[in-house]
Amino acid sequence: MSTRKFTVLTTIALLGVTAFPEASQAQSLTVVGTYSHGGFDEGAAEIAAYDAESQQLFITNAEDNTIDRLDITVPSSPQAKETLDLNAYGAGVNSVATNGNGLVAVAVEADTQQDPGSVVFFTVEGEFVAQVEVGALPDMVAFTPDGETLLVANEGEPNDDYTVDPEGSMSILAIPAFNLALLQTHTPQTVTFGAFLADNPLPEGVRVFGPGATAAQDLEPEYIAIAADGNTAFVTLQENNAVAVVDIAAAEITDILPLGTKDHSLPENALDASNQDGEINITTHPVWGLYQPDAIATLTHGEQIYFLTANEGDARDYDAFSEETRIAELTLDPDAFPNAAVLQDEAVLGRLKTTTTLGDTDGDGDYDELYAYGARSFSVWTAAGELVWDSGSAFEEIVASELPDDFNATNDENNSFDNRSDDKGPEPEGITVGQIGATTYAFIGLERVGGIVVYDVTDPTAPEYVTYTNNRNFAGDAAAGTAGDLAPEGLLFIPADESPNGTPLLVVTNEVSGTTSIYSLAGL
Repeated sequence: MSTRKFTVLTTIALLGVTAFPEASQAQSLTVVGTYSHGGFDEGAAEIAAYDAESQQLFITNAEDNTIDRLDITVPSSPQAKETLDLNAYGAGVNSVATNGNGLVAVAVEADTQQDPGSVVFFTVEGEFVAQVEVGALPDMVAFTPDGETLLVANEGEPNDDYTVDPEGSMSILAIPAFNLALLQTHTPQTVTFGAFLADNPLPEGVRVFGPGATAAQDLEPEYIAIAADGNTAFVTLQENNAVAVVDIAAAEITDILPLGTKDHSLPENALDASNQDGEINITTHPVWGLYQPDAIATLTHGEQIYFLTANEGDARDYDAFSEETRIAELTLDPDAFPNAAVLQDEAVLGRLKTTTTLGDTDGDGDYDELYAYGARSFSVWTAAGELVWDSGSAFEEIVASELPDDFNATNDENNSFDNRSDDKGPEPEGITVGQIGATTYAFIGLERVGGIVVYDVTDPTAPEYVTYTNNRNFAGDAAAGTAGDLAPEGLLFIPADESPNGTPLLVVTNEVSGTTSIYSLAGL
């Protein structure tokens, strides 16, 4: 056991935090196949979709603005098929989904991001079907479980000058199953936040802070999860630290759920806040964490619907407006922080990234509270937005135990111990849920240090840690392509009854390494 590992476990014990349970050696994920899509750190593999009938994966390749089709009839040997070139339809591919009935939907942003984007439809064999205009910057597409309706999250980000800020929105398209040609003339239903806000006040705690922006402009839908019954969608509003609830049949937003903050002064929510102290130091601090989830998933337990979030965190950082700074750069209120000089030391909190938009509670120009981006965890929430469970500091503790020499490493460079502690730590980004036998699992990707964390969420009110696997080679050269999988972005579960080999699989797309890896879940 390394010195660094001793350090973190000792720190945890001193804090009175119960260390995470050891993973069972009998429970594991095994990489059975990997495909390399392209260059280093260019987004050559971000989001995956699967068609069980043709046994193909469809992977967004932002580097080439294509969808890469992979035949995974033999999961250990993914084979490239013809790519779908999207340059005729827009400037950048963001998402892909399949409906189980031979249709592939692709989200493509316009040449100017603030203009309306498109959803482009293909058959699973790559034949063009239709191009449908949607809102600005379509960031995700998702089909309902029956494959008959498509939802699109139109993020509506501003330009760098913050002079053009389109409204975020949702588009809902009914799929004419027996005459796909009708898609070409189909007009989607547009779901706006303006319509919701016309009849409802903005819930307290939802962050709206873009300069000169209305709430409808400021709310930016990012990631969609649809409940198993196909009636309700939960949509992350990452920068706003909230989740929108959409009634799919009615094509309307029914609620906006503020997610609140996480108290890092509590032992169970400890974090490593500095990249300048030369050690693993998971400890408590007088800091509030903004959950700000990226990916979201749903599960149903009994009669109750839950949503699960990967609490990545994100700041707005544009040429004309940036909320991001470091705690060392703030003027701290002397009553709230009598030990400000100690806290603002680079080895304590000084390096931690924070926002200038929150914390001056009395409006006198100094900061009475401190906020960090992301919660370094995954959470379980009720459909009404009530926090049921959070993984606390477990992700950093797991990485400290399993990879003490590469704790909080960054995703584009090896030998980067502790690099991300002042940012968002391991940075959980992707999440998916899948059932194997009687057990329901959550799979969470850690974008920076890499790897997949697995929890048993059969009882969503009391998840249990199962295992952690990282297909990264910390002795390799990241830029040369010898460091394995870097920056897991998208996670896709394939159940045994849809799998090419009859074994449940997990597909992980890795943004920085440009690789797609297929894990066998036979060991779970």
